[in-house]
Amino acid sequence: MGSFDIILQALDLVLTPEVLLTALLAGTFGLFVGAMPGLTATMATALLVPLTFFMDPIPALAAIVSASGMAIFAGDIPGALLRIPGTPASAAYVEDSYRLTMRGRMNEALGVNLIVSCIGGLIGIAVLVIAAPLLAEFALRFTSYEYFWLATMGLSCAIFVASSDPLKAAIALLLGLALATVGLDPTTGVPRFTFGQTNLLAGIEFIPAMIGLFALAEVMRGMIRLHGGTAPINMPKNPGPLFKGVGGIIRRHPTNVVRGSLMGVLIGALPGAGADIAAWMSYAVSKKFSKTPEKYGTGHVEGLVDASAGNNAAIGGSWIPALVFGIPGDSVTAIVIGVLYMKGMNPGPTVFLQNPQLIYAVFIIFVLTTLMMVPLGWGAVKLAKQALRVPSRVLLPIIMSLCIVGAFAMTNSVFGIVIMLGMGVTGWILEENGVPVAPIILGLVLGPMFERMFMTSMIKSNGDLLAFFERPIAAGLGICVLLIWTVSIVKALRKRRAPVAVVAEQGSDDTSPPA
Repeated sequence: MGSFDIILQALDLVLTPEVLLTALLAGTFGLFVGAMPGLTATMATALLVPLTFFMDPIPALAAIVSASGMAIFAGDIPGALLRIPGTPASAAYVEDSYRLTMRGRMNEALGVNLIVSCIGGLIGIAVLVIAAPLLAEFALRFTSYEYFWLATMGLSCAIFVASSDPLKAAIALLLGLALATVGLDPTTGVPRFTFGQTNLLAGIEFIPAMIGLFALAEVMRGMIRLHGGTAPINMPKNPGPLFKGVGGIIRRHPTNVVRGSLMGVLIGALPGAGADIAAWMSYAVSKKFSKTPEKYGTGHVEGLVDASAGNNAAIGGSWIPALVFGIPGDSVTAIVIGVLYMKGMNPGPTVFLQNPQLIYAVFIIFVLTTLMMVPLGWGAVKLAKQALRVPSRVLLPIIMSLCIVGAFAMTNSVFGIVIMLGMGVTGWILEENGVPVAPIILGLVLGPMFERMFMTSMIKSNGDLLAFFERPIAAGLGICVLLIWTVSIVKALRKRRAPVAVVAEQGSDDTSPPA
């Protein structure tokens, strides 16, 4: 059977009212879940699994692909409106989105997010179709050494993303890493820093922590403005069509779109990485190569281009190891593999030989749902705009209620709400003192992987640190990380010495000659 015949069969499977309607409804559901603080793309996918029991394979896959892709974009909406990242992937650039909205440029922020998300998703799909076996083979060569350096590179992003004070960002990152050590030791299974609380044995969930650090801290600031004698900040109007000026921004930054998309695919293809790390690393790389890095974090659209392309391209990338080898690229594809087995489509190299039309059907579903993101996202943003008209005294209690629901839903216990409240107070105190909170989330997300891979590598090498550089890929990643840190430290030292030299020079000029 030729490739053309396989594609025709795949089109017959996909272009049916049942599949298209399922993708539409699942996409709408994914937008709703992703826009709710604390409800992630993983949760949107997991909630759909019971329904897939009663579906044929293609509609079941259409539901999961559509919901997960829409949820990743939808996380940008509350970030831009309320400074509450809907998903962990949105936390990397939430400050830029929110500040653009406060300047009356919400349409620009969300319009860029939406269109670039679609472009990044399509690039990810193209790579998935063309280079899936090659990329999957590359991903399989990663061992604990490579993953350690990847996690180190991801954690480094927290320092480079900080626009004002890298030292304070480093303090926040270390706080996040310290919180990530709470719970059972991944090597020995010994409880750490639990203080006898059984709820802490599972560690600190990063979703309730994220809700507290961003959303609750913002609610506290709003309440202080309302009742502390300070006039509440009125949300500026965001007039005009959603996509006005977006084309010009993309034409000015085509390199950012391509770079972010390719980084997203590569990171997504690594098992366990996913869209969250892709967004952070794309944003950090964007700032590193930007001509105006000082504008990042102040409402700069350039970082949004890279990060939006990266986190959506990572969705296609994460399916590469899932389809080719049956290894989940992230938590969503872990659920997908279960659904594939349930439907008799055992993932692995043989699926391309035995059921090629089903694989091509998945590719076509990816394309359709990614294109569907534009009209559905446009409608979601139009509805979300109404939130800007709600007075602060009404909006703040609603946000607080959503925070409580999101924190409880993630842990299914009141302890999730306790974590959210504690992290909310902590986040408010830190931000009042100029310490960024985003690095704490990155430390919580990557901390367990960083520690687990380091301990595993040390056990395998009997404590020999040189083993981290013995494998070619690990050596390359390790050298890159060390170079990045060396260059950053040298630049920081030069900046610190420069003002001293200027002051000394001014002092010598001001001294008058002796009489």
